[in-house]
Amino acid sequence: MEVVLAVVIGSLYATGLYMMLRRSVVKLIIGLGLLSNGSNLLIFTMGRLVRGRPPIVPEGESSVPPPYADPLPQALILTAIVISFGVLAFALALIHRAYQTVGTDDLDDLKTTDT
Repeated sequence: MEVVLAVVIGSLYATGLYMMLRRSVVKLIIGLGLLSNGSNLLIFTMGRLVRGRPPIVPEGESSVPPPYADPLPQALILTAIVISFGVLAFALALIHRAYQTVGTDDLDDLKTTDT
């Protein structure tokens, strides 16, 4: 299962980087989304895929007996999803406004409006 996830993560990173190197702003944002999804999947995979119990310390013991599911990757991924959604919404609003002003989404044409 982890080999399949490694292939998917590599594909998401490769596709995201390819899309970010394009001249279109829309493709740049799509690439950024793919890259963030690949990062989330990487964190999820690094947290180990185990079927375990929730990390609750039983009464009378001082630590959690293994195997238990680590909640830290899940919390990190949930935070990353929320932040990336906010960044994506803000970027889409900026792209829409820039497209209304300039009339194109080409990055080279957007540089001409700096003066």
